[in-house]
Formats: sequence, structure tokens, C-alpha cells
Amino acid sequence: MKRLIKDATIINEGLKFQGSVLIDGELIEKIYPHVLPDTLNLSGVQIVDAKGLYLIPGVIDDQVHFREPGLTHKGDIASESRAAAAGGITSYMEMPNTVPQTVTQDLLEEKYTRASMVSLCNYSFYMGATNNNLDEVLKTDPSKVCGIKVFMGSSTGNMLVDDDVALSEIFRHAPTLVATHCEDETTIRERIEIARNRYGENVPPSRHAYIRNDEACYKSSSRAVELASKYHSRLHVLHLSTAREMSLFSPGKVRSKRITAEVCVHHLWFDEHDYISLGNRIKWNPSIKTTEDRAALRDAVLSGKIDVVATDHAPHTLEEKNNTYFKSPSGGPLVQHSLVTMLELSRKGVFPVEKVVEKMSHAPADLFRISRRGYIREGYFADLVLVDPEKTWTVSQENILYKCGWSPFEGNVFTHQVTQTFVNGNLVWHQGEIIDESRGQRLLFDA
Repeated sequence: MKRLIKDATIINEGLKFQGSVLIDGELIEKIYPHVLPDTLNLSGVQIVDAKGLYLIPGVIDDQVHFREPGLTHKGDIASESRAAAAGGITSYMEMPNTVPQTVTQDLLEEKYTRASMVSLCNYSFYMGATNNNLDEVLKTDPSKVCGIKVFMGSSTGNMLVDDDVALSEIFRHAPTLVATHCEDETTIRERIEIARNRYGENVPPSRHAYIRNDEACYKSSSRAVELASKYHSRLHVLHLSTAREMSLFSPGKVRSKRITAEVCVHHLWFDEHDYISLGNRIKWNPSIKTTEDRAALRDAVLSGKIDVVATDHAPHTLEEKNNTYFKSPSGGPLVQHSLVTMLELSRKGVFPVEKVVEKMSHAPADLFRISRRGYIREGYFADLVLVDPEKTWTVSQENILYKCGWSPFEGNVFTHQVTQTFVNGNLVWHQGEIIDESRGQRLLFDA
């Protein structure tokens, strides 16, 4: 089937221009800047009128937790991939802290098999590292798996890798990119005790930023950078949250870097003052910190020290989140609202819209070396998103697609809305409705 997305405002590779894109099956056949040629034969071609809409390459989210297997009361691959498609995400990379943990090649392939049956978006899954599974980690195929996940700080699922020998061997021998969660456990435990002694079990959610503070983050991130530098590993540090950590990273082209950095949408939007109204709903690991930290992260996105913007989408039920501090799990749902949040920051003058597309689409494709995705280019997969930049709407329970049924953005008014999402040329989201007639593909990676 052929489709022509006609008269869109195309935002791609640093440019913003009027044009049209012809799709043939799952691939982009032709890009027409400005006006269509008079000789173009449109017989049998489905026309998508995109006048007044942005056309961007699909968002690639390099860090999500879709909770399957074992935690499917919070979310699952089917439900969360649909929410992702509604938010303009066409590809995702999912984490290993499920039940059971994804720490063997057999368990890893079971996830791929499941996704092939139910995922609306394209997918990849990280191989999880532990203190004692190096043999399994070394079997990871870098052409078919996005990376190896190392928890250098414990979070949901407690896959902490804290053995120095194990860490060194992972960094020394990793066949593919190593993605790290960096928080120093000793620092966190010390500060937990201080908080518990002061507040007992009723620690205010606002203390989360002081328990998981900048020192905990920096000590662990700097250790990861030290190991990667020593062994010449490909290191990707996830969900950075502090101004202090920015000294560890340098601007430059993503493809030429060995050490790269990610920030998540919540660390660019919220700050410590939001704990007052949202409490545990914005309890993430690493924590949301100060206004100054947020400003430094925004500056690092602009300067190129931070390479990728992602979500760390990690749903929990409201019942779980409404517990007291120590019983409330960290994480929250984000994939449906990450792109519109970044576009809202663009409207506020924080980021150029071209930078949003670079950090959410182009850079993840380059960093992970994803084959033929992340750009609007002829011969690439037609992972495309249409956005209405003048459509005001409010996040509410009625339009939330997460299985957990809530969002930290409830009540927020956004001025951009995702109107259509195409995955491999298939229309999967159209004007508020899921089109559940196709499945995504396994991401492949170039050497």
C-alpha cells in the first residue's frame, strides 16, 4: 500500500520545511520538499492531508519498564506499547528488572517472542547484568540486542551489581553498549537512616531529593565513567539528574562518542517544589532535584553534553504509590506524554523544536546504531508522527492509556497533540484511537 503524507511541516535533521513524504509499504520511498511535481502519479495512493501539522521521525525511547513478565498488574507490553504509540513513540528499549529478571539469553528471547505477538511499536530488550552472570552477558548479540543494563544503584527489582570484580569484568568484556543506573548505595543508606531517625516511617516525599542526593549520583556516575575509560567500553549513563554530573560529559557527535548521557523528561520538567503537590507521584530513582539542577540539565541538552532524552517509563498502581514514603515504589508512567511535554518546553522557549527531534529521534538511532530508523530518509522505515502544534488539550483519566490509569501530568494543559503515528508504514494511532491491526518489529543494530 502507498500513502502520501502531503503538505506537512517536516522537522528533520536540523531543518524545518514544507514538504510531502511518500510511503511504499513499510519504507519511505520519496521525500518531496516544497511542492509536489506535476508528473507524480497518485493513482491508488492514499492521501494524508497534513497541512498545518508537524511531521517528525518517530520517537525512540531508550529506557522503559513495561513490567512483563511478572508485574503485569502495573503494565504489560501490549498496554504500554499502545500508550507509547499514542504519544508518538515508535520504538522502545525495555529494561530487565522484571519477574523473573532478564539475566539469561533464554529469558531474553522469551521477551522478544512475546513482543512479536503483542507490541504495537518496534522493540528491543536489554540483557541484565548481575554479580555472577558474566557468561550469559557475553553471549549477547550486539546486532540484535540494544545493550547490557547494569544497576550500579538498586531500584525496583534490586538487581544491584556491587562487586568490583564483576563490574570490571563486565566493562572489560561487554560485547555491546553498557547502560548504567548510577547511584551510590552507601551514601543512600546513610541518608535513609538520617531520615528515618528524624521522621520515622512518615518521611515526606520531598526528602527523596536529599536521600538520593547529588553526591550519591556523582560518586556512582564518575565510577562508571572511570571504568569505561579504563576499558574503552561504550558507556551510556541513564537518567542523569544533577548539575554536578555534567562535568563528566563532553559535547560532540553522538556516533563518535564512547561515553554518552541520557536525561529523562521528568528531570527536565519537574523540580523539588513539585513534591508539595504531587508527592510520591513524582518519586523516581534518581530523584527529581533542585531548580538549579534542572536548569543545568536543560543547558546540557542544548550544549550536547546530554545526548538523548527518554522517559524511564515505570508504571505502578496508584494504590502502591499512595503508600508511605518507604513503601511507595519509585517510578511513574510517561510514554504517552513525553513528546508533548518536550514540545511544550519548546513552546516556552527552552528548546528549539529541531533540538527536540534531534534528542528524541535522531540521537537514539545514532547512539545505538539502529538500522534505518530515527530519520525521515528515503529507504528508511516509515516510523513517522504527525503532531498538531495548535491543538490544546488537558491530560485526564479519560484519555490516559496506561494500564495503571494515572499520570503525573493529570490536569496539565498541552498545546501540541499527536494526531497520527505510523510504525513501519502502518497507521497505529489516528485522532485518539488505537489501530490494532499490525505489530512492531525487532530493532536491528549496525556494527
